[in-house]
Amino acid sequence: MSDPFDGTERSLGQLVASATAEMSALVHDEIALAKAEIRQDVKRGAIGSAAGITAAVVLLFSLPMLSFALAYGINSWTGGHNGEGGWNLAWCFLLSFAANVLLAVLLGLVAYAKFRKVKPPEKSIASAKQTAAVLSTVKPHPRPEPTTTLDKAATVARSSV
Repeated sequence: MSDPFDGTERSLGQLVASATAEMSALVHDEIALAKAEIRQDVKRGAIGSAAGITAAVVLLFSLPMLSFALAYGINSWTGGHNGEGGWNLAWCFLLSFAANVLLAVLLGLVAYAKFRKVKPPEKSIASAKQTAAVLSTVKPHPRPEPTTTLDKAATVARSSV
């Protein structure tokens, strides 16, 4: 039989220590990879959110121009462009406002219908309740009580290591 300490073979303790160190390094690398992926996704999400918010603000500020264009378009359509006057501009702006309100009401109804369909995650809740029920019934396995003084000393020595 060969000598286990000649440098070619390692002891069981050395193997366990090596495996533990490699597992620890693997877990740390996995965590670092997950952090990098999450950081990249968060960065992309932040840039996308900023672009979306900017687009919404630009659209919001362009709505008055749309209202003016609609009002003057109605005025022109009713004959205001050829000097006959057409409808009064006040009525044209009021009609433009009514069209915007109607559009807002329709979009609000669509949003309401979509939000009504949102339900709590019932499967996840049921799974969590089932897991909690299983874990609440689990009891730790007690160690057998030492019966002799020698057993008590062995238990104390084992627990202090």
